Amino acid sequence: MIKRIFDLFFSISGVIILMPIFLIVSILIKLDSNGPVLFLQNRVGQYANIFQIIKFRTMNVNQNSNLTISIAGDKRITRIGKILRKYKIDELPELINILRGEMSFVGPRPDVAGYADKLLGDDRKILQLRPGITSSASLKYSNEEHLLSIQKNPKSFNDNIIFPDKVRMNLKYYKNHNIWLDIKIIFATVFRLNY
Repeated sequence: MIKRIFDLFFSISGVIILMPIFLIVSILIKLDSNGPVLFLQNRVGQYANIFQIIKFRTMNVNQNSNLTISIAGDKRITRIGKILRKYKIDELPELINILRGEMSFVGPRPDVAGYADKLLGDDRKILQLRPGITSSASLKYSNEEHLLSIQKNPKSFNDNIIFPDKVRMNLKYYKNHNIWLDIKIIFATVFRLNY
């Protein structure tokens, strides 16, 4: 209950305070490439319910790819998209997901269906949590796109190394989460600190 009140208060405040930035980013996206300002994608949320995550669009619309991961230097990413991704500005519209109760500030990052389906046994307990904008796993893998870009097989590395490690960290969060841990993770995220 405290977590939800915290999420509501700061997401409402964030949307109001960041409205000028939302407007500027929207204009820059429209000037940089054709397509919508926002990117909507189905993700697996709490209790395995599907919801649409809301982000600023960072990729060209007319790209033929079935990839579910992106790497540094990905040609699909627009010029402004590179900046938005670098500073995580593309994720600011997720404040709307928090307002709607689909996400929280802190929690496991929401996966696409193919990855959430791989969760078995105790690992599925993390689906009892609202997915978050940030997490301890997000902090550890803040350079994920670069890390993937230097692998011979980025998808295999993601599926066999990064994904299982994130699941382990998210399960640890599930077992130990509280409002103070959330504040610590948010603080580390904002100030780009090691966690």
